Amino acid sequence: MDPKQVERSTQLWKQWTIPVKNFLFHIKDRIQGKATKGQRRSGKWSGVRREHLEGHSECFVCGERANLEVHHVIPFSVAPDLELDPGNLVSLCENKKYGINCHLLIGHLGNYRRTNVSFWTDAITWAMKLGKADLSKDINGI
Repeated sequence: MDPKQVERSTQLWKQWTIPVKNFLFHIKDRIQGKATKGQRRSGKWSGVRREHLEGHSECFVCGERANLEVHHVIPFSVAPDLELDPGNLVSLCENKKYGINCHLLIGHLGNYRRTNVSFWTDAITWAMKLGKADLSKDINGI
């Protein structure tokens, strides 16, 4: 086989294997119910986020009003259909009041790639420890 044929075969192989690999990862993610990487947020997200912050203008854990983020309790990457669901949203700060970044520590267990499956338990526990828990508050309509 001459070198040009080998080079062409290699190029064709790369062109074919990369899309197949990506397709297989996509199928695996869909079977597991995850959003595909790079999935775009809804065009309504910025409005829903703004509306949420207007109604929930303090950190659920520490009560801080600055540097708030809207946290998805069940991540967008796991359940994209819950992206705009008010019951899946909570305001958390990134202010480091009391020495903690509530969004990072409570929402993501110290690593933004993690999901806190016991989020509500942890958030209420920390709010009580900080003396900020007002359990008479409506927790997103729950």
